[in-house]
Amino acid sequence: MRLPSMSQPFLLAPIAECPPGPPGSQLRLAVLGARGVGKSAMIVRFLTKRFIGDYEPNTGNLYSRLVHLDGDHVAVQIQDTPGCIQVQDDCVQVLDSLSRCVKWAEGFLLVYSITDYGSYQSVQPLYQHIRKVHPDARTPIIIVGNKADLLHARQVQTKEGLQLADELGSLFLEISTSEDSQGVCDVFQYLCKEVSKLQHAGSTDRRRSSIIPRPKSPNMQDLKRRFKQALSSKVK
Repeated sequence: MRLPSMSQPFLLAPIAECPPGPPGSQLRLAVLGARGVGKSAMIVRFLTKRFIGDYEPNTGNLYSRLVHLDGDHVAVQIQDTPGCIQVQDDCVQVLDSLSRCVKWAEGFLLVYSITDYGSYQSVQPLYQHIRKVHPDARTPIIIVGNKADLLHARQVQTKEGLQLADELGSLFLEISTSEDSQGVCDVFQYLCKEVSKLQHAGSTDRRRSSIIPRPKSPNMQDLKRRFKQALSSKVK
């Protein structure tokens, strides 16, 4: 299955870019999921506090922004991804097309719509694909059930999302991008904090590994014993 050709996404208001920094100075996030689950709307909601309901299908925008996190401004890159994930025989081929994005990112949101059971089924193969690329269990992955306001059209129960997250060892949240700006913000803020922790842990490990261990001080008593043995053997 080939990726469909898609036009560029549009926004009603531009989002100011932040200048790119050196490697390791930015938090790299990726938002993945099936088509129509609200990935682009979630990202724009987080960055602008505005909800835009209609989007053209996108080929994947990369947003680089300064985000307020725990009293500091942190540079964050968020990769939006095409909604071409489907559970079928050639699903692995589709996932492979996203491998570069998965390898690049440090934290992930796996989004499905509670009104689309097929999008829910896409979460597990996406999760498994990420774990193949990032076998370190510390890599944060959050499962998000979006469109929680559309209860009349619900196809995925909350307990199903909780059960899947429990099986995969991941955090799970249900949100409504259209009605709950704070909920969307909380999801991204939490992911940013987890990625930041992982970066700091990695830098600490690198510093420890770069320290040359100090050689042990020689045992003076052992040296004296050996010296006496050498002198006695010469006298004999």
